[in-house]
Amino acid sequence: MKNPFALDGMRVLDATQIMSGPYCGMLLADMGADVIKIEKPNGGDDSRRFGPFVKGESTGFMAVNRNKRGLVLNLKSEAGREVFRKLAEKADVVLENFRPGTMQGLGLGYEQLRAVNPGLIYCSISGFGQTGPYAGRGGFDLVAQGMSGVMSVTGEAGGGPVKVGVPMADLNAGMHAAYGILCAYIHRLKTGEGQLIDTSLLEASLAYTFWESNIFFVTGQSAVPMGSAHRLSAPYQAFPTADSYVNIGAANQANWEKLCQVLERSDLIAEARFATPDKRMAHYQELAATISEITRSRPAQYWLTELEKAGVPAGPVYTMAEVYADPQIQARQMMLEVEHPVAGKVKQIGFPVKFSATPGQLSRPAPIQGQHTREILLEAGWSEAEIDHMGASGAIFEAKIADPVA
Repeated sequence: MKNPFALDGMRVLDATQIMSGPYCGMLLADMGADVIKIEKPNGGDDSRRFGPFVKGESTGFMAVNRNKRGLVLNLKSEAGREVFRKLAEKADVVLENFRPGTMQGLGLGYEQLRAVNPGLIYCSISGFGQTGPYAGRGGFDLVAQGMSGVMSVTGEAGGGPVKVGVPMADLNAGMHAAYGILCAYIHRLKTGEGQLIDTSLLEASLAYTFWESNIFFVTGQSAVPMGSAHRLSAPYQAFPTADSYVNIGAANQANWEKLCQVLERSDLIAEARFATPDKRMAHYQELAATISEITRSRPAQYWLTELEKAGVPAGPVYTMAEVYADPQIQARQMMLEVEHPVAGKVKQIGFPVKFSATPGQLSRPAPIQGQHTREILLEAGWSEAEIDHMGASGAIFEAKIADPVA
């Protein structure tokens, strides 16, 4: 018998696409929520066209839509909107990431759906939020990273603006949305009250600038890029070796002195420029140059072995291939596999949070477009004939192949 799910019984209508919203829905689905992925006809979620592809199926789409059921609705038709309203009557959560005003224009905004479901939790993710002078703008991860200041502090000193290598604003907006939904869900369990949740890519990106924002608050100065170096502690960065790089975190005094022993430079402990944490930070570039000259003399594995023996925090700088070959990643089951009805066996990132009683489970792959349309509508009370009629009118769409997935 499988372990129970933490969110068993929660019903989510996920009317989102691309990254931020689907990631939020996936986080809830991984914990057992019944997440219904609602897509438009004629192509569905735009991420279905993001490669690489396996047998014509987008692995980009599969990455953030696992554990969901798939329903295609034409929200431009009254019949499609009526299906959405009826499903919302029984849903716990509606999740959307359209441009502000879009859902209200369709008659599917928070106040409109709240009228039929007072306990509804309605979560909107947008580029800039539902209010303010930029509310009507479309939002993208790149734009949010730039406007939040993140790109101004990323990269090497003196270089141009650099985007974080992963879609940080998108993913953090999805994470904040999931956090907001769970907080609202707990509140509803206590009071019966639903509510509107409003988060954005801009705020989600800005929320990660703890050091940089607080430096500005206190000093009025804007932080600058420092490569891999830490803004407040040194040495704490990537150092070159004879064959690659290693990250070394020896910011406190004890670890600094241990590092000097490993480097066979105990004289650096008494060096005036490096004697205390504040002095090492003040001279971090000279410190990095001194350490780099030494670390370049031997390969990364030598330094990693010696640093581990000495108890100095350190680690390699991996490629993605090296990440998934690492025994710690394997031991923590951070690569999973699921059977997709078209693509066959596909790999997925594992669950980053482990629960002793209600662990996340990879129960189903991302749905084929319209894969569960009939199943969901039958559950909601429509008859076979009514579903056939809606299909013929273009209000809904069903997958063209049999669904072997439970």
